[in-house]
Amino acid sequence: MRPISVVIVEDDERVRCAFSAILQTAEDMRLLGMAADVGEGLALLDATRPDVLLVDLGLPSGSGIQLIRHAQAHLPDTDVMVVTVFGDEPHVMASLEAGATGYLLKDTHAGDLIEQIRSLRAGGSPISPVIARQLLLRLAPQGSQPLADEALLSPQERQVLTYSAKGFSFDEIASMLGLSRHTVMTYVKRSYRKLQVHSKTEAIYEARKLGLVRD
Repeated sequence: MRPISVVIVEDDERVRCAFSAILQTAEDMRLLGMAADVGEGLALLDATRPDVLLVDLGLPSGSGIQLIRHAQAHLPDTDVMVVTVFGDEPHVMASLEAGATGYLLKDTHAGDLIEQIRSLRAGGSPISPVIARQLLLRLAPQGSQPLADEALLSPQERQVLTYSAKGFSFDEIASMLGLSRHTVMTYVKRSYRKLQVHSKTEAIYEARKLGLVRD
C-alpha cells in the first residue's frame, strides 16, 4: 500500500519537530514537508497535494482556517486534521464548516497521533472527547442531530448527495456546481467511505436517516 502522505503547518518549531519525529516511527506514513505560516502552507499544499494536512489555527500570518478552505476547494482528496490549543466553540465550528474532518487539542497524547491520522484517512472524524462533548451539549436542547453527524460530511459532500437524491446524474451535478466529474466522484467516494456504504442508494438512505440530506 502507498504510504499516507502528510503535510504539517505549525508555527511552533518544537511542535513541528515532535510531530515529525512521531510520523517517522510509522512505516505507513510519509512526511512531505512542513511550513510555519499561511503563505508557506498554501504553497506546500499545492506543490505536494498530500493525503492529510495537520494544521494549527493560530499562525503568525493568518488563520489555519484559510488553509482548510483552500484544501476543501482545491484538494478534494486531502483530509484535514486541526491540531490546536483552541477548544472554544467559535474556532471548532469555523474549522468544521470550512471543511476540517478532524479536530484534536494539543494536549492529546502524542502517541495517539498516528492512530488518529489512520482513522481520519479511513473515513473517520477524530475529535478530542472534550470537544465532542461540548458540541453534543450545544445541540442537545434543540433536539437536533448531534454535531458529530453534521460534521460527518463536508458541505460539498452533502450538496452532491442532496442533488443526487433529487435524481440528478453525477455529470449534471458537476455541471451545476462548476466542478469536474472527477471532483464530484471524489466527493461521492468520500461520502461512501464516511457513511460506510457501497452504493448511491445506501448513501442517500443513510444521509437522510442522519438528517444530512433533506428533500
